Amino acid sequence: MLLKDWLGELEYTLVQGSLDVEVDEVVFDSRKAAPGAVFVCMKGTRTDSHEFIPQVLSAGVKVLVVETVEKAVSAPPDVTVLLVEQGRRALALLSAARFGYPARELLMIGITGTKGKTTTAHMVRAILETAGRKAGIIGTNGVGIGEKHYPTVNTTPESYELHRYFREMVKEGCQCCVMEVSSQALKMSRVAGIVYDYAIFTNISRDHIGTDEHKDFEEYLFYKKQIFRQSRFGLVNVDDGHLEQITEGILCPWEGFGLDHKARYQAGKIRYVSEPDFVGLEFDIRDGSDVIPVRVNIPGKFNVSNALAAAAVCRKAGVSGEALCHSLEHLKLDGRMEIVYTSEKCCVVVDYAHNAVSMESLLAALREYQPERLVCVFGCGGNRSKDRRYSMGEIAGKMADFSIITADNSRFEKVEDIIADIRGSIEKTGGAYVEIPDRREAIAYSITHARKGDMIAIIGKGHEDYQEIEGVRYPFLDRAVVEEVVKGL
Repeated sequence: MLLKDWLGELEYTLVQGSLDVEVDEVVFDSRKAAPGAVFVCMKGTRTDSHEFIPQVLSAGVKVLVVETVEKAVSAPPDVTVLLVEQGRRALALLSAARFGYPARELLMIGITGTKGKTTTAHMVRAILETAGRKAGIIGTNGVGIGEKHYPTVNTTPESYELHRYFREMVKEGCQCCVMEVSSQALKMSRVAGIVYDYAIFTNISRDHIGTDEHKDFEEYLFYKKQIFRQSRFGLVNVDDGHLEQITEGILCPWEGFGLDHKARYQAGKIRYVSEPDFVGLEFDIRDGSDVIPVRVNIPGKFNVSNALAAAAVCRKAGVSGEALCHSLEHLKLDGRMEIVYTSEKCCVVVDYAHNAVSMESLLAALREYQPERLVCVFGCGGNRSKDRRYSMGEIAGKMADFSIITADNSRFEKVEDIIADIRGSIEKTGGAYVEIPDRREAIAYSITHARKGDMIAIIGKGHEDYQEIEGVRYPFLDRAVVEEVVKGL
């Protein structure tokens, strides 16, 4: 390819050189620089890749994309230099071109919101595939393309990786892509240039506010809403308390989903079901004049909203009610309100809840099933704000009948120190608890000491298949430990 063939979507100024130079790759990591590559420079919060220009030139790079000309003045005359306003946006647009704009060959569904993105995304994928439409998925749990799974560091990967995955989806015969779109991805232009056929806004609450994320709630909301600027149609949770702020200034047409009677897609007649072989929800989905009764094998009232969002977008995409019902009833989602064991005696749930907000929501949802005892097995990650462990301890003490405090990802802290911080908060509430530092032993204890009617929530790690201790990640999966324990009963 020639460089000029990749510049159709990019706004730039040609500082020097030619646009007819041959190119075959886009890189933003100087260690991957090679002849034929376009090197995109970006100013990050910790590093400025403009500083690596001498190294990439030595590696044979003949095209530089820069945010400031001063950094590239030493480039030889035969090196092409393009000046752009934002390197990250340039990376996204060049990556799309490098892979031949694969997103344009897929039905693109983007999901944003504080909570519910992962669950909703997996529901959407399951429904689409039940309807015979192969779909790839990108999000917190990684990237799924057919039977292949790739782990990811961020909920929404860097733009180059996104377009590489899109191209693989197309090659593997996918017709659709369902992806979680984080506020950071929107802020940092990782999804720049992508047009979503449908965008879902699940909800918003105060989260992700801090030095390395968003300065305040207003900025957080602003970036969340940006998804509607690159979408053909929006679907919004009308039950959210910030509905007016979310929908103010939306440029694309949109419809609502929720319990509110004004919603285009409504949920009604909600029933909590707890049976030896099924713990979940039953409710009716109203789509205009159609009423679709569904069973969702994931507990928690908030999953009514997630299922409704998934149903809404799939109905917009032409999926039948039959496919909708079948997929929701047989849905399997790792580590998100996942029922890993049920018997006449107890029910064991594994969930990713790892802060006070999600923990409170989870325990409140499980209370709806009226267990004889609600038992919570949890810890807190090390090298994180201590406020998290204090607040989680308080929530456990107030909302669980019995807590088992154990290890999470202790990282470079001592498990005993983390447990001591949690213990202090639980003791203030008068809640019953026991300390078992070894997480495997804690899980085993919860099951072997279960009483009839117990609902056991093992939280904090969910789908994670490791436990991080002193910088080393050891294999560990809560679900697998439960299965081992159950086999030994």
